[in-house]
Parts: sequence; structure tokens; C-alpha cells
Amino acid sequence: MNQLADRHIPLYKRVENHILADIDEGRLIPGDLIPSEPQLATKLGVSQGTVKKAIDNLVNEKRLYRHQGKGTYVSTVDFNNSLFRFFSYGDGTGKGVRIHKEVSERALKTGPKYACSQLGYKPESELLYIQRCGYIQDLPILVEHCWWCPEVVPGMEQPDVHIPDLMYALVVEKYDVPVVRAEETLTADVADKETAQILGIPEKSPVIVLIRHTYSRANKMIEYRKTVGRADKFSYKAEIR
Repeated sequence: MNQLADRHIPLYKRVENHILADIDEGRLIPGDLIPSEPQLATKLGVSQGTVKKAIDNLVNEKRLYRHQGKGTYVSTVDFNNSLFRFFSYGDGTGKGVRIHKEVSERALKTGPKYACSQLGYKPESELLYIQRCGYIQDLPILVEHCWWCPEVVPGMEQPDVHIPDLMYALVVEKYDVPVVRAEETLTADVADKETAQILGIPEKSPVIVLIRHTYSRANKMIEYRKTVGRADKFSYKAEIR
């Protein structure tokens, strides 16, 4: 539905949603200058006051920021103070805890059918695979299977490229690729033999499975990630506000 045409939503909110859609779908990326208030008012057929109220709200939410004398820009991602802070791992009781991640494998390799399909490649295309294990202190808690579009992060398969716990910081800072949004699906399963060995649990033990699709400019998916965590030691919290 065209949100500007939805009479049940306040007009300023419809303008907010229009701007956010441009950001979420990659038409505007972090650091971009957005159209001026008069330009937006003319384009959307609303008053400049309505546009100003919408922009003020998005500035307060830190989705946009004003540069005096230059205009209003899409906020860059602050990985310590952004939407990523609303999503956190925890221990088996749900208490938040720091999970340290270590790369256990990285290589350019033939991608599985599901990853190739999700990322828009032909079957058996070469993708970048990164496997990471997550630890609470020295106890393995989770394993990540990350499949990336290799042309987006060239050279990340090299062992001299340090991958921090928050991989997206590297993607943004080193490769200048904006992470616009991510979608996640939480399910449950049982551990296969390989996962059981990595996590030190019996085969067919219950596990939590988190599937993530990560998007950049123009709504392009750049990463397919499957995270498998011990159900007895690992929890996942989402705060929505």
C-alpha cells in the first residue's frame, strides 16, 4: 500500500515512512544528503511544516542528522549505538552476556543450493564462506555459517584480514558497503553430527537456529547466515521500541 495514500496514518507519519522506505530499500544510504524540505514537500504534495515535523522526528530517532548550513543526511551506522543494540545474545537463563567469536574457517567455495538461490546466484556458484564459533569464556555456545557475495567483500577470505566480533563493522569500514537492514527468523532443530562436535554436545541435542538475511544498497542481499546455538546455554533477545 502507498503509505502517503493511507488516510488512517497521520500525514507527518506518512512522510516519515516514505523517507524510511527510501533508506530501508537502499535508495538512500548512510551519509547521503536527503532532498530538502521544499523538495520533499513538492514531491509528496504536503506542506513544508509537515515535512519538517517528520524530519525532526527522524533526527530525534537518530535515523537522520542535520549538518548546519549543508542539509540533512542519513545517519551512519554506529555499531555501539544503533538498532543492533536491540538484539543480543544471552546465556541459558536469558541473561545478557558477551559472546566472543573466532573464525574457524574461511574460503571461497561452491555455495550450497539454498545460499546461491537466496543471494541471487546460479547453482554451484562460488561464494565466500565464513564459519565462526561463539564462546562464553571458553565454552562453545554457537556456530555461525555465513555465505557472502564474494564481489562485495573481496579478499575477506584472506587470513590476514581481521574479522571482529561484529562483522558488519568491517564490511562498512573496510569495504565501504552499507548494511541497510537485516531480517531474521528464529526456529528450533536438533544438532547434526558436525554441529554436535563443534559445540561439545550429544548428536540430536536441541538447538536454536537463527537465519539472517542481510541487505545493502538497492535492497540487494549480500549475506545469508545460519547461526546454530545450544538450547541449554544460548538465548536470543529482541527489544522492539
